[in-house]
Amino acid sequence: MTGRLLSEEGIARFGEVARSHVADGEVPGLVALVARGAEVHVEALGSLSVGGPPVRRNSLFRIASTTKVVTGIATMAVVGRGLVGLDEPVARILPEPAGPRVLRRMDGALDETEPARRPVTVRQLANFTFGFGACAEMWSSPGPWPVVRAAEDLHLATLGPPAPGDQPDPDSWMEALGSLPLLAEPGERWLYNTGASVLGVLLARATATPFDEMLAEWVFEPLGMRDTAFYARDPARLPTAYGRGPDGLQVFDPPEGQWSRPPAFPDGAAGLVSTADDLLGLGRTLLAGGAPLLRPEAVAEMTRDQLSAEQRERARVFLAGRTWGLCVSIVTDGPRAGSIGWDGGLGTSFLVDPALGLVVVVLTQRLFDTPQAPQVHVDLQRAAFGATR
Repeated sequence: MTGRLLSEEGIARFGEVARSHVADGEVPGLVALVARGAEVHVEALGSLSVGGPPVRRNSLFRIASTTKVVTGIATMAVVGRGLVGLDEPVARILPEPAGPRVLRRMDGALDETEPARRPVTVRQLANFTFGFGACAEMWSSPGPWPVVRAAEDLHLATLGPPAPGDQPDPDSWMEALGSLPLLAEPGERWLYNTGASVLGVLLARATATPFDEMLAEWVFEPLGMRDTAFYARDPARLPTAYGRGPDGLQVFDPPEGQWSRPPAFPDGAAGLVSTADDLLGLGRTLLAGGAPLLRPEAVAEMTRDQLSAEQRERARVFLAGRTWGLCVSIVTDGPRAGSIGWDGGLGTSFLVDPALGLVVVVLTQRLFDTPQAPQVHVDLQRAAFGATR
């Protein structure tokens, strides 16, 4: 219809797609939001648990790696205040370790190392090239690499699913990470996840404020993100998280589980819970060039391609059809090219298209089976873009 930013037919199709994916054996419940300008449409469907109470628009979801976008925005805000520099070595704020060492082989013994040839910088933490993190090779290995086993023994929860109930306090976490060698030379290889966790510690120290309080003051309060936090203050609004088991869905985390209480380590890589409307506020900030938190040039820097062709190719298991900025992905292929955002492996996706002024949020309690988003997210994003025509 003339004057509408989202077509009635497109919105109807968006609802049909959402309903088609809700089923107790696959996706028990979801909240799906599409917004363009002042127009917002939300589908809240299914149940918080199999046979449980209904999902509501304000239900809380563990947004896992969608947290990284928040950490990226917080990083650019701190850089904008001059408290850290993007290309500053992190040693001034993070002395652990004072002289990083690099494994000669990523799957090698922990004592088979050599000194790093260059320092770790803040930019490398944010673009995931600082030298430590997850890669496809460690998952396809016949047995755990020594560094993976050591990270598990230290309860870092950085090379696998988030585990806020298992991580130590930030200083202890950082000391433990600093006791391990890097997997790659700083600046050379894109390795997933850990950089955003380290950024949370760096931002807390740079602002002299615990990371959870820093995010509340610098990001959540200015954007009206009232429900976003590192735990569910009202666990009754939190769905049961499910993964795929041998006989169907199996519980990964119940409402009274790891996200029902404040964690010792507020994890900037994967720790937050949020709502569709809170994430809409985040998306609108990106569409507005960062206002009221960032200057447009800061958003432009955060959302530009920060990787070389070789780095993108070696990260294709994670970044199929995308590249990486500073704690955020940029779609490079297909009709959604130019869109920015990131997914959360516990069941969420967040996508913003600056050219169309579009925000798409899909929240489920169903864990991903692979690094790529399940079909429910793909289909709803496709339907949301279709509603703009």
